[in-house]
Amino acid sequence: MNEKVAGLSNDQINKELYSAYLYLGFANYYESVGLDGFANWYEIQAQEERDHAMLFYRYLHNNGEKVTFKTIEQPESGFSGNTEPLKKGLEHEKYVTGLVNDIYMAAYEDHDFRTMQFLNWFVKEQGEEETNAAELITKMELFGTDAKGLYALNNELKGRTYSAPSLRL
Repeated sequence: MNEKVAGLSNDQINKELYSAYLYLGFANYYESVGLDGFANWYEIQAQEERDHAMLFYRYLHNNGEKVTFKTIEQPESGFSGNTEPLKKGLEHEKYVTGLVNDIYMAAYEDHDFRTMQFLNWFVKEQGEEETNAAELITKMELFGTDAKGLYALNNELKGRTYSAPSLRL
């Protein structure tokens, strides 16, 4: 694995852990305003991001690369309403998509087909993440201003469960 691909992949571990931290912050906000379903949705998002970090961690180790950890920045915490974290979540997912694309491009330029194959799962996952985040914003905009609609949406989000991806590559 070339140095650039390894470095970007190592950086991605930190970015995924930051994403988990960010989403826990969103969950914390929603808990504080009594929206436990939204909190559940973002707690599961945080689990996904931690597992994504572990996929990169395992991939690097499986390819004989050294993993180094960096400081995880404190995420933003004050929000001006229930829709703001959702919009920031979509914005963040688009940012992560760009990061994955950067690693993919570096691997492509180096003809690192193994890394490209590894990243294919993340490319698909990021498409799903952006779609889910956008759909949640749409639902909130449609139903969130009505107390009964918000209650129903919150209950829908309480039902979300998580199944971890295989961490053995």
